[in-house]
Amino acid sequence: MRIGELARRAGTTTRALRFYESQGLLPAARSANGYRDYDEHDLRLVTEIQTLRTVGLSLEDTRPFVECLRSGHETGDSCVDSIEVYRRKLAEVDACLDRLAAVRAELAGKLADAVTRRDGFVDPCVVNP
Repeated sequence: MRIGELARRAGTTTRALRFYESQGLLPAARSANGYRDYDEHDLRLVTEIQTLRTVGLSLEDTRPFVECLRSGHETGDSCVDSIEVYRRKLAEVDACLDRLAAVRAELAGKLADAVTRRDGFVDPCVVNP
């Protein structure tokens, strides 16, 4: 299939596909007339990239998953390097959640203090967020 059809079937743009190619994520075979020629396996690679991007992985983070698929595995997360990306990304998300929980606790405390000062009483809904 040509690049336009791959883009349409994958729900993306030809520009994105060319970018994936320039980053080494999507190899493009060329037909005799120089057009890029893709197959169902390429569609699977693009789908994998898009799925991983929607859960917050960077384009570079998708590389081990793509390489895993290109090496013949049924899923992109069958390989050790892919699992390591999941672990690293999960640790990043956990750290972010910890920071957000600390910010939330600080804001809840400030709100409780402000309400107490203003109203002279403690609002039980604010003190125990």
